[in-house]
Amino acid sequence: MAKSVLIPVDLDYPESWAEPFQAAKDRFCDAGADVHALYVLPRFTSSLVGSFFPKDFEGQALDAARTRLEDMVGATDAGALPQPKTQVLHGEVYREILLAAEKLKVDAILLLAHRPGLSDYLLGSNAARIARHARQSVYLLRG
Repeated sequence: MAKSVLIPVDLDYPESWAEPFQAAKDRFCDAGADVHALYVLPRFTSSLVGSFFPKDFEGQALDAARTRLEDMVGATDAGALPQPKTQVLHGEVYREILLAAEKLKVDAILLLAHRPGLSDYLLGSNAARIARHARQSVYLLRG
């Protein structure tokens, strides 16, 4: 049984965290697992795009994301779920999730995966990349 679980969330998509938090409570919390909630702020892929934003936009966006994540975790009604530890990172979503899982030494990653579309088969979704490359057990919940 997992002793610590990482739950990556998308703050703009509440379904990405409600179901995984409930699943963590149901599957892991009886065993006293630590829970980590993670949000990854995507990085601009082009410096040209980034040049249109104010100088401190990145810092402000990270601060706002931290506040939103802490508010979301505080509002989560997961009963016996231990208070999740929160972390906000910035970069390529799947890569930051995998790096965080290693750094936090979690035993499992629990995330919501949407139904795949054609673009996912050609490009690969974040959930698919995490499932392929993670060293930990990965639990995908269908949304």
